[in-house]
Amino acid sequence: MRHQLRVPLLSKPADQRKALLRGLTTQLIREGRVTTTKARAKALRNEAERMISLAKEGSLSARRRAIGYIYDKKLVHSLFEKAQERYGDREGGYTRIVRTVARKGDNAQMAIIELV
Repeated sequence: MRHQLRVPLLSKPADQRKALLRGLTTQLIREGRVTTTKARAKALRNEAERMISLAKEGSLSARRRAIGYIYDKKLVHSLFEKAQERYGDREGGYTRIVRTVARKGDNAQMAIIELV
């Protein structure tokens, strides 16, 4: 039983799930928006907002934690430069999830997650 466990499993083993979320987070920060399934978008929201919060903090330890998570080191540096001016007045809610049409192949609910 999974009572009180809030981590979405996404039907993957832990290592694959973590790699998937790291890749999606990197792509979201790079592109600004990603089209994926609704369940993955909801799981991605937590990770992306955690990285933006680290960037707003701006300390050396926060930068090292972000470099350890995001695949692209240059992307981390650009995120840390722009995050304070872009999200400085926000206390959270850095992403938006918009539902789109169902995927044609398996009828999965699709969503677009984008940075606000």
